[in-house]
Formats: sequence, structure tokens, C-alpha cells
Amino acid sequence: MPITDLLERNCRLYGNDVCLVEINPEMTDTRRVTWKEYELMEPTKSTYYRRDITWNIFNEKANRFANLLISRGVKKGDKVAILLMNCLEWLPIYFGILKTGALAVPLNFRYAPDEIEYCLDLADVDILVFGPEFIGRIESIVDNINAHRLLFYVGDNCPTFAEDYNQLTADCSSQSPNIFLDDSDDAAIYFSSGTTGFPKAILHNHESLMHSAKVEQHHHHQTKDDVFLCIPPLYHTGAKMHWFGSLYSGSKAVLLKGTKPEYIFNAISEEKCTIVWLLVPWAQDILEAIDSGRINLKDYALSQLRLMHIGAQPVPKSLIKHWKEYFPNHEYDTNYGLSESIGPGCVHLGVENIDKVGAIGIPGYGWEVKICDDSGNVVSQGDVGELCVKGPGLMTCYYKNPEATAEVLRDGWLFTGDMAMQDKDGFIYLVDRKKDVIISGGENLYPVQIEDFIRTHEAVHDVAVIGLPDKRLGEIAAAIIELKPGYTCTEDEINEFCVKLPRYKRPKKIIFADIPRNPTGKIEKPKLRKIYCGERLVEAESEG
Repeated sequence: MPITDLLERNCRLYGNDVCLVEINPEMTDTRRVTWKEYELMEPTKSTYYRRDITWNIFNEKANRFANLLISRGVKKGDKVAILLMNCLEWLPIYFGILKTGALAVPLNFRYAPDEIEYCLDLADVDILVFGPEFIGRIESIVDNINAHRLLFYVGDNCPTFAEDYNQLTADCSSQSPNIFLDDSDDAAIYFSSGTTGFPKAILHNHESLMHSAKVEQHHHHQTKDDVFLCIPPLYHTGAKMHWFGSLYSGSKAVLLKGTKPEYIFNAISEEKCTIVWLLVPWAQDILEAIDSGRINLKDYALSQLRLMHIGAQPVPKSLIKHWKEYFPNHEYDTNYGLSESIGPGCVHLGVENIDKVGAIGIPGYGWEVKICDDSGNVVSQGDVGELCVKGPGLMTCYYKNPEATAEVLRDGWLFTGDMAMQDKDGFIYLVDRKKDVIISGGENLYPVQIEDFIRTHEAVHDVAVIGLPDKRLGEIAAAIIELKPGYTCTEDEINEFCVKLPRYKRPKKIIFADIPRNPTGKIEKPKLRKIYCGERLVEAESEG
């Protein structure tokens, strides 16, 4: 059963019910409008505080976009990329792509222009849909990407090098294109990367997407009465696959644009949210706001909030203990997953296992797990090995990269690169990562990219980037720099040099020291981690 069938079902059963709400708390106009009211407003439509759509409108918008794509020659197997901030248009566009039989290709909104161009080429993208936040980045590469691609723009004041999505879809049929889809049909390409630079393209089919919806609903028991507050970006498998629980149950979700504690509590209170998924920094900000008295819980309607779950990075035990002091009746869960395993849930703690906080949990619904040594043999209980997972949500392959696929997919098992151990009760704990990816505030940072950039500084002889523990972000990127003989350089000079990097890639700490390398010339990052952050247990890891 393809995931699009759930949308069609919800349209039949709950057509007039609101399914998605977009809240932009930084807008000055606090009026609430429906989608149809919004479409009639000119010229500053994007300034409204709240918009919503029903399942009928959601499905209609998806059908209109699907029919537009088909009119432009899109067919099964073609690829359509999405480069949008979270908004009401995001998910109807995603489902419109799927309804044609084409593949949806979400792009990280943090990508620099060269990364956007690289991903479009790697995934063989035919059409790019982008929003106003990306006009400058797309314009800088438009001569390279526009020759063989269509560009659709979502927003006001369409640039001259693109076509207006709103105008084009308004003239398209709202009826389903009725393209036959099978579970084995390719559905989406997501991007991930190890430590070797640009991302790899991860191919998933409709069975993977559907299984992620089943997993989410099974783990968190969403009903029609639940309201899910979604704050993380929808390009991320975590956010979208958690929202699939709302899709599966036909319930409402709220897309909140902003992460301030006041924004989060206002949204929970006004929209009567029952489930919220947070990243560690946001949960910490909330607790600090309550501790300081800036947030008074009595000012908000919170009694309906039943579940808070966290993903995308290690979760400190102390954070959950502190959270339960303020919210003793909240259920709590954490989820582990990778884009290769269609996001969250191949391992999860489970709301009934709060006493095991610190573990990533047990095998998720429909998943198998084993921990193996370097030869692929299962290790003894309590010993450390590589975490491997198997289930219906595994990727098909790394698109156009059979060598990388063969490295991680073996006999139906995904070798995650994460080192783990299992306790006597069967709960899994992450110990370390084989990969050098730094997870900072839920975002993956790839050290090689940062290292390659810093090495271009005239005073730098060698550089290694590692993650250091950080209370708020989980980890921060630290650059250990070895200078060339006879050169001098300061921390301020390196920081100024790194301004050319996207903000999220800039190292947060600079250390001048020698770089240890082994006899084969590889940087000994485990030794650097031991020197600068000590040996530590990674308490929980998820949704990378």
C-alpha cells in the first residue's frame, strides 16, 4: 500500500477536518486565516500568523501539483526536488510528487549553492521547487542548473528565472491523476553523508515510507484526537516520519516556525497539542526559561500534553529527570534511526521504559537488531560491536553508488557504523560512532568539509575537527590546528577566516596543537577525543 493511499483515505473519512496548521509567531499580523482566505489576500500574504488546511484541501493541492507535473512531462521514476522552509505548501507538494509516480527529493535548507547543485546532479533531478529564502542561492547557480531543469517558485514576487507555482497550479485539475503505485516503486531520495564530504543519495520505496508511518503510530499510539507539534525541518526524515503518525491516524499537526520556549508553549496552548517532538537544545531552553521564571506554566493550557519525545542527538539523563520534575505526567520516548532506515524508530526506548533512560532502547516495530564484530559475527551480550538493523524500512540503495551500498547493506542488514552494547534486559546503549559525524543541535556536521576549508589558510599545516560535548547542542565542532613552522595565527584570525563557511559549519572552538597521525597517515581522532573530551558514553543517539 503506497503512502498516498492514506491521504486519499483521510480525505474520504475526515475531509472537512483541519489537518495542518502553520504558525509563524514572528509575524506582526496575528490574524488567523484558512488557505482559501489566504489565497484571496494581496499583496503581503506571507505575513499572516496562522494558516490552516483541511484534508480535502491538502489532497486537492497535491492533485493540482501532480497534474501540473504530468502536464510538463513528469512520469514514473523522474525526480522532483523540494527546497522549502517548513510551510503549509511543503507536504502537499511532497504528496503531489508521489502521486505522479515520481520521486520526491527533499533538500537540506542549510545547503550552500555548491551543495544544492551537487545534490541536484547526483539525484538526476528534473524539477526544483524552491521558496523565497533560497532566491539568492539559486540565482548564483541558475546558469548551471537551469539548462535541463524546470524551476518552480513558491511564494510572492516570483523571480524571473523561475515559474510561479501558485499561478500554475491554480489552473490545474484537482482530481487525482490515478497513477498506479506499488510498494516496490521508488518513492523518495534523501541525503546523508559520512565523513567524506558531499552527501550520498539514499533511495527509498513506498514500502519504506508506509512502514515508517506504521512504526510511528505503533510506538506513540496516535489517535484522531491527537495534535502533533512539529518544529524540526520537514526535509529531515525524522520530522516527516514522525508526522506520518498523524497521517496514519488522520489527526491534526501544527508546523511551528520558531523554537523559542514562548512560541512552543503558545502553540501547545492555543492548538491544544498533545504530542511534541523536541531536540535537546529546545528542551534545555524550555527548562531554563521555566527555572528562571520567564515562563510560568500556569499561563498556558498544558493539561492535554501527553507525550514529549526527543531525537537526533544524545539525550542527557539529567535533562529527562529535570523535565519530569515539571511534567511528571508526561510520557517520554527517544528514537534511534538513520536516513538509511527511513528515519526514527528502528530502535526506540518505549514510553513504558522510562527507567531505562540512557539506552536508545529495543528493536522498533517490525525491526530486527544485532550487534556484530568486525567480521560480522554477533558479539556476546555486554560486549561492544557495530549496531546492525533489518526491516521493511531499509533503503533500497545509495543511488548510483553500488560500492557504498555494498559496504553497509549485507544480507539484508544495514551496518550503521554506530558502536553499541546490549544489557542483560535487551536494551541497547550506544558507546561511540565509527563515523566522525558531529551531531550539533540535531544537525550533522561533516569534519572533512570543515577541515578542507581551514587547510586553505596560509598558516595552517594540518587540522582535525572533532566533536566536543556541549550541554545545549549535544556536541560542538572543535578545530585542532597545527601551524606551519615559522607562522603565527590567533583564534580570532581563524574565526574571521571561517566566516566564509555557512554559520552552522563554523567551528565553535579553536585549539592550536600538534595533530597525531598513525603510520598510514590517518589522523588519530580517537586519541584527540581522549585528550580533549575524555572517554564518555554516548547516552542516546537518534534520527541521524
